[in-house]
Amino acid sequence: MSPSEIDVPAADGIAEAYLVTPDGPGPYPAVLMFMDAFGLRPRLMEMARRIAARGYAVLVPNLFYRDASGPLVTPEELTDGAKRVAAFGRLMPMIRALTPERITADATAYLDFLAGQEKVADGPAGLVGYCMGGRNALIVTAALPDRIAALGSFHAGGVVTDAPDSPHTGVAAITAEVYFAHADNDGSMTPEQIKTLEATFGAAGVTYTSELYEGAPHGFTMSDTSMHHEEGERRHWEALFALLGRTLPVR
Repeated sequence: MSPSEIDVPAADGIAEAYLVTPDGPGPYPAVLMFMDAFGLRPRLMEMARRIAARGYAVLVPNLFYRDASGPLVTPEELTDGAKRVAAFGRLMPMIRALTPERITADATAYLDFLAGQEKVADGPAGLVGYCMGGRNALIVTAALPDRIAALGSFHAGGVVTDAPDSPHTGVAAITAEVYFAHADNDGSMTPEQIKTLEATFGAAGVTYTSELYEGAPHGFTMSDTSMHHEEGERRHWEALFALLGRTLPVR
């Protein structure tokens, strides 16, 4: 594979990012990967390489580029419960600053960047999001339906809210196949909210799968945090690769 840490154009400036493509001329289907709240770091780069090893060109941008660059958290903040809470307090203003308009404008720039790469295939991309990235990915999939072929969202929160612009209210525009994996006992995505999301997908005719990962806590895919759940991570890889295989088959 050919990994590189690069700067990419975004809606309001330049975002640091990680790009990894398989060796060879391609072209390879594009996958845009949205980070969790703890930012672009070695764990996400490792995950991007694992996706790229299946034959995809993967871009992971720093979604907080407007506010911060470089490491956003320390290893101790990822593994110590009290320090995690403090880190969230520091990061929450950045999360809230990502309005749907900003999220969509940035995603458009990232997809344009990918489309301009010589080794990237023409056509819509796959979109994968973790935690807040899963929420943001749903917003993008609804806003840019012609550009997204698959959405994989894992332990996302804030997807169903009482706000008029709650992410779930826009799903009627989605043409991609959608997969949602929900953490168990997750206060940011309750059983009632999961049912609302599923009903909304069903009413809109979206091709979707929604699964509860029993025993897996919020953040279960992230092996560098105290929330890692080995079985949940394994199951997520199986589901993600199956989704990409159906919607963006590698030639």
